[in-house]
Amino acid sequence: MTDANGAETANAAMRRYWNEVAGPRWVERAEIQEARNIEVAQILLREGKPAAGERVLDVGCGPGATALPLAAAVGPSGHVTGVDIAEPMLGLLRQRVAERGIANLTPLLADAQTHAFAPASFDLLTSRFGVMFFADHLAAFRNLGSALRPGGRLCMAVWAGIADNVHWQIPFEIAVKHVGPPKPQPPHAPGPMALGDPDYVRGVLSGAGFADIAIEPTRFHVIGKSAASEAEHAGALGPSGRLLDEKGADEATRRAVVKETEAAFAAQFGAKGEIRLPGTFLLLRARRPA
Repeated sequence: MTDANGAETANAAMRRYWNEVAGPRWVERAEIQEARNIEVAQILLREGKPAAGERVLDVGCGPGATALPLAAAVGPSGHVTGVDIAEPMLGLLRQRVAERGIANLTPLLADAQTHAFAPASFDLLTSRFGVMFFADHLAAFRNLGSALRPGGRLCMAVWAGIADNVHWQIPFEIAVKHVGPPKPQPPHAPGPMALGDPDYVRGVLSGAGFADIAIEPTRFHVIGKSAASEAEHAGALGPSGRLLDEKGADEATRRAVVKETEAAFAAQFGAKGEIRLPGTFLLLRARRPA
């Protein structure tokens, strides 16, 4: 955990990263990215059990891969608020909402760790890979928990470790070979794998006041359009992309990493057409005490 000043500094860093680096890259690849993790979105919708008339808060909603189907599930009498720190991703969500005439989904540009949500105003708190980037996880989940009504439920997906996700592990090891390892980070520093330790997550949720906590490692497949597409994605996003950014890798190095990653994916999962890469996330479920 960090103090208030440290949290503000780290959150500012995440805000810059998602608005200036990762957000624009994500939007460029939105359809491919959403197709990659469609199984996770489907599992969250099934396990979250959104019902007609409910109010839902989708944290780190991005362009709406879960917020849009959630809005359909709760219907005209319900409402979804999609909160994200990245304006480029919310911009695409606003465009989709306008094009489809969706009246029960509100995109909200805010830092969910500190934003003053209306107390006890949501039935369901959900997120697909959107809560690992907080500077202070305990403060963030306390803030989010206060927005749940008594008896309201939490259902989220966070990444398991890199060893359980070959779509990350393979390109990361290749990137390390080219540019060296990343600089050391504190345990649970903001990033994709910050909540990969179930014991740590349980402590955060318990400390934030949640009850009936269940943490379930859940297997799924990352569905890649092709080995080349997955390699290009890994060169821009995820642990390998972040490492290449950290090291200031030049274009020649990036191309070499992508080319080697494509060959590795093709050798293991097939050189032509769609590839399915086994992955694991942690399914988090909990309730705010009545």
